[in-house]
Amino acid sequence: MEEIPVYVISGFMDSGKTTLIRHTLLEEDGFGEGEKTLLIVCEDGDEEYDAQQLEDINVKMLMIENEEDFTETLLKNINAQYLPEQVFIEYNGTWGMDTLLETKLPAGWQIVQSLATVDGSTFDMYLTNMRSMIMEQLFGVDAVIINRCDDNTPKGKFRRSIKAVNRPAQIVYERLDGSVDESEEELPFDLSQEKIEISDADYAIWYMDAQENYKKYDGKKVEFLGYVYNPEKMKKGVFVPGRFAMTCCIEDVTFLGFKCKYADSKQIPHKSWVHIIAEIHVEFAKEYKGKGPVLYPILVEAAEKPKDELVYFS
Repeated sequence: MEEIPVYVISGFMDSGKTTLIRHTLLEEDGFGEGEKTLLIVCEDGDEEYDAQQLEDINVKMLMIENEEDFTETLLKNINAQYLPEQVFIEYNGTWGMDTLLETKLPAGWQIVQSLATVDGSTFDMYLTNMRSMIMEQLFGVDAVIINRCDDNTPKGKFRRSIKAVNRPAQIVYERLDGSVDESEEELPFDLSQEKIEISDADYAIWYMDAQENYKKYDGKKVEFLGYVYNPEKMKKGVFVPGRFAMTCCIEDVTFLGFKCKYADSKQIPHKSWVHIIAEIHVEFAKEYKGKGPVLYPILVEAAEKPKDELVYFS
């Protein structure tokens, strides 16, 4: 059976889903060339589609207004009626993503790309007040498009929040005029220093950047407070210092640690706190499933537990 590609666009209302789909269908090469397209719209936003424009490029639009109506039976009936060659789903930002992901798609339908749109002018507010709900929209998507950005948009904070729950996701920043913002994000620590001092507040930021951009840390010295993972079964000469980070809510806490090669590793108690100064070498490590930052300690000494044991991505 021939595969029918399905493109899913999610995000809260007024985050730019309709604008993105209109641009894709009407302007991008490869989408508006006569394929029999079915557009399933799951919410009625401020932006609307031009029925004549859709008809001109062989697009049929269908509205599903209620989450309980998004079912396997309905989708099978839609497929039989429209016989599409490709499908776009504009998903409702207030519906649970499990409704979409757990609903069996018609034979041949295959999700080939999932995108989420975010309004950069309101994202910070949502992160503060509705973090779990908005992060559910971003958890499994291939790319996140943050639009309506300006010079004051905290791009680093947004990127870290998204990468905390969906590391592989591509993140694109668009300015108000629709152009892509490719300016670099500022880091809260100075990479030009002989020794980079990482505070508790900056640990998660450093961890994410070091994992994604490890080459720029090769040969650098770093200093931080770490919680030690060093059980008896750990390979001799290796321990893992890191911190527990809250990614989404208090129920979603994950350990962010680095592989550390140290001859006296067995002298460091499991689940202890240490002050560590180390040199970073970029090496292949099976724990990273490829190359990544491996620490070689210069100093390891016992330390007091911090007042707040968690670190954060904001």
